[in-house]
Amino acid sequence: MENTQSVSQSLFLALIQGITEFLPVSSSAHLILPSSLFGWPDQGLAFDVAVHLGTLLAVMWYFRSDIYSLSFALIKQLGGNRSKEGDFAINLIIASIPIIPAGLLLKPLIEGDLRSVDVIIVTTIFFGIMLYVADRLGKRQKDALELNWKDALLIGFSQCFALIPGSSRSGVTISMALFLGYTRECAARISFLLSIPAISGAGILKTFDLITLNEAVDWQSLALGTSVSFISAYFCIQVFLRIIENIGVLPFVIYRLFLGCFLLLFIY
Repeated sequence: MENTQSVSQSLFLALIQGITEFLPVSSSAHLILPSSLFGWPDQGLAFDVAVHLGTLLAVMWYFRSDIYSLSFALIKQLGGNRSKEGDFAINLIIASIPIIPAGLLLKPLIEGDLRSVDVIIVTTIFFGIMLYVADRLGKRQKDALELNWKDALLIGFSQCFALIPGSSRSGVTISMALFLGYTRECAARISFLLSIPAISGAGILKTFDLITLNEAVDWQSLALGTSVSFISAYFCIQVFLRIIENIGVLPFVIYRLFLGCFLLLFIY
């Protein structure tokens, strides 16, 4: 019975990770909440690494043509052949830099005091409102290839807020891109491409922690977690891009406000 429960929990958490990683609703919050609300045991660091690997593979596979063209343009740019795609690739690298020192410096705080339902309630509601304001005030005129180093830095610094559970990495980066005047589709594209180095960096840190802890590995749960998170994340990216193009961010804002209020009533 314990093994069945463990498998069902692994399946549920992997599905949640895959669905919420790229939606502006915070995957970290949704992974913390089940243990807080249902008293589930922590699935362990190895499982966390596995589900993040699944989502990383999903976004890389979905944007494989973009990754190829941007990588090729970057190589040509370094060789002196400048292009808009080459500039875009360099500015994506610039946007990826701020979260590195922030993650290393704030790691003890993030994994300690900030992993609480109280923090999640506040960040879920606050950054949900910010997403709505950004969508309403943003001019939505800029194309992704218009990304410059100043905008890249601002989006990169905004990504640091994603270290706080409940804020959502995609939510804060899309919000900042919208504030800066990018279209919804381009804001989402920038956010998705930025997720590749961000998830890779987090995965490397977690893998290093896993090696030093010498934690026992349940290979069945890891394989299940990676597979389910990959499949759910891949389809979630497709659905999200259609929603944000045709409807906008309002459904996610409403969900965040509903979730925040529900948790507030449930806890207090």
